[in-house]
Amino acid sequence: MLKFLIMLLMIIPLCFMNNMFWMVQNMLFLMSFFFIIMNYFSNYFMSISYFLSCDMLSYGMILLSMWICSLMLLASESVEKFSNYKNLFLFNIIMLLLLLMLSFSTMNLFLFYLFFEGSLIPTMFLVLGWGYQPERLQAGTYLLFYTLLASLPMMMGIFYIYNDLNSLNFYFLINNLYNYDMLYIVMIFAFLVKMPMFLVHLWLPKAHVEAPVSGSMILAGIMLKLGGYGLLRVFSFLLISGLKYNYIWISISLMGGIFVSLICLRQTDLKSLIAYSSVAHMGIVLSGLMTLTYWGFSGSYTLMIAHGLCSSGLFCLANISYERLGSRSLMINKGLLNFMPSMALWWFLLSSANMAAPPTLNLLGEISLLNSIISWSWLSMIMISFLSFFSAAYTLYLYSYSQHGKIYSGIYSISGGLLREYLLLMLHWFPLNLLIMKSESCMIWL
Repeated sequence: MLKFLIMLLMIIPLCFMNNMFWMVQNMLFLMSFFFIIMNYFSNYFMSISYFLSCDMLSYGMILLSMWICSLMLLASESVEKFSNYKNLFLFNIIMLLLLLMLSFSTMNLFLFYLFFEGSLIPTMFLVLGWGYQPERLQAGTYLLFYTLLASLPMMMGIFYIYNDLNSLNFYFLINNLYNYDMLYIVMIFAFLVKMPMFLVHLWLPKAHVEAPVSGSMILAGIMLKLGGYGLLRVFSFLLISGLKYNYIWISISLMGGIFVSLICLRQTDLKSLIAYSSVAHMGIVLSGLMTLTYWGFSGSYTLMIAHGLCSSGLFCLANISYERLGSRSLMINKGLLNFMPSMALWWFLLSSANMAAPPTLNLLGEISLLNSIISWSWLSMIMISFLSFFSAAYTLYLYSYSQHGKIYSGIYSISGGLLREYLLLMLHWFPLNLLIMKSESCMIWL
């Protein structure tokens, strides 16, 4: 793992040289491919040291981080074109990737907490520095305070565990099953806010709507996954309390998923719709994870990776329309089938991925989660069926409303996409459908 961190550090000077924007992006892609070739990780920790190591769970998340960060630069051409502090932008993204890789590959619970919190800072700079509207200040504040408020108790919980065991290594924690309700709540709450669970999800739509496209991609692609990853790690020693209290979070998430889906059906802002749909998907992931079953764990991990690619791709599409039309409103983004005919295919492919149509990875994840939640309680079938129905409903609403209808008269008659944009969408969609061919890497990792 260290070689990748050193490679990232070596990219930092490139950020501050002239005309090196695409060079940095090429380096990140190269790094992703190196990491794919290194796929010898199995279900226990490998390439292990005191501080860094990697297992199947980390491997998927780190690869997703590298991939999304490479695509963020591909999507943010406008930063380079208008020279909008592009050196700082590059530096910010490299630092963000560094913190994400460290938080996914660290072996120590406290260091995980540290990098987990640290990744908040570059994200906030992205929203505050390159966002679009003046409201981004409020969005940044929401983002910061929601996460920090929930995280401080978690630090106290980590110190308690350290005091008890004299070690915070994930290996040693697995042998201890704690049965303290307070510890359970403080350890888990920070991750629930980060997921985000319904009721503590308000920071997410705000941050998404105000963030630039790169900010939205990293938020949807990686930041929400930090919460799920953390939960998968801490449940190894919180099983007893989990069996007692998890039904609360499952109920909130499933009901919340339905409410959020209904909210989606009323959105007029493209980005806002996609952001709320993220909350609904993460609700299913959270419920499945909380059942503490094998299906639930594998399914939540699979859907997290699938949602990272799919949601990120949809934000890119929304941004492509925004760059052409200067608005994210569905009232103006109508009839895009006439305006950008070739882009309609990508809208269709990514929308169908969002509603978990085969052969996407989302389908595999949702089927596993469905299995786990219904085996946990057959009553949840009612909520799951509503969730699936509304998921298809708002995705169809997004697709049909944006592609069909009378085109807004104030724009050009036609505008083709750029090659860069087609490549960007292809690189989101292709892995999403390719991974279903080798799905055991997602499913057999426990």
